[in-house]
Amino acid sequence: MTEKTALTPSTHTAPPARFSHGVRKGNILQVAGQVGFLPAEEGKAPTPAGPTLREQTLQTFANVQAILEEGGASWDDVMMIRVYLTDTAHFAEMNEIYNEYFKDLTVAPAARTTVYVGLPAGLLIEIDALAVLD
Repeated sequence: MTEKTALTPSTHTAPPARFSHGVRKGNILQVAGQVGFLPAEEGKAPTPAGPTLREQTLQTFANVQAILEEGGASWDDVMMIRVYLTDTAHFAEMNEIYNEYFKDLTVAPAARTTVYVGLPAGLLIEIDALAVLD
């Protein structure tokens, strides 16, 4: 039986509850929902990358990528991305940022679902991902 391994990159703080930022078991890697917090600083509360959707989305992508890399994966391995937005008015802008971010992807893009949710004050976006490694 393959062991399940929790993934917490050095850029991330410990999760606020009993869950892992990412988990890998065999060739499956699940990234928990990530938000646009800047890399962790000792003794400092998590801080959003900025007030704009662009700042938070790009930082959220970086946070997801850090977990993918910690588990030996890359965006090429991602099969599914879920995007959680707090405002339906952000959908078009998020798609522009998303398309720009993944414009150089050379493999088939991941499947994606976008839903609208409530997040803690000041946070505009959350993203999770499922990767399957060769």
